[in-house]
Amino acid sequence: MGLARLAVLAFAFPLSISAAEAASLTGSPAFALAAVVAAHSPLLSADQKKAIAAFFEGRGVGAYKGKINVDADKIVCRASNVDITARSCELTFGKKTASFTGREANELYSTEAMAGIASDGAAGSNFESLSRLKCTLDPEAIKRKDGSGAECSYEAGN
Repeated sequence: MGLARLAVLAFAFPLSISAAEAASLTGSPAFALAAVVAAHSPLLSADQKKAIAAFFEGRGVGAYKGKINVDADKIVCRASNVDITARSCELTFGKKTASFTGREANELYSTEAMAGIASDGAAGSNFESLSRLKCTLDPEAIKRKDGSGAECSYEAGN
């Protein structure tokens, strides 16, 4: 096969290679995403989860002083646009996975949308996914109520 014919085939059947795009969040969107993910994380202590829940419910930071890292290897949420009752999420934390449906899945899906994580559609479903989520919550900064204290980075898509 000649070189010219290979070039034509390459244009006729392009390869779809997409690298994950790095992104970051700060402030309210970062805080909301970290708080919703934290509730499902097996990597956080009960005290850390309790502190994050208190922050998120507006009950202050309490006595918790240290920074809290909220990490997830992969998050995939799905909402059907055909079966309007179908919504689900799967979070991967190392070798552990948390799967849930219904209101909890809707909460995470909606929080991802609020944070600007792009949705992708296929065969009657919309997906939002990200990988390598790394969030840091700083209770002392959150306590100042100046919009600081939450930062996240992630890679869009999977």
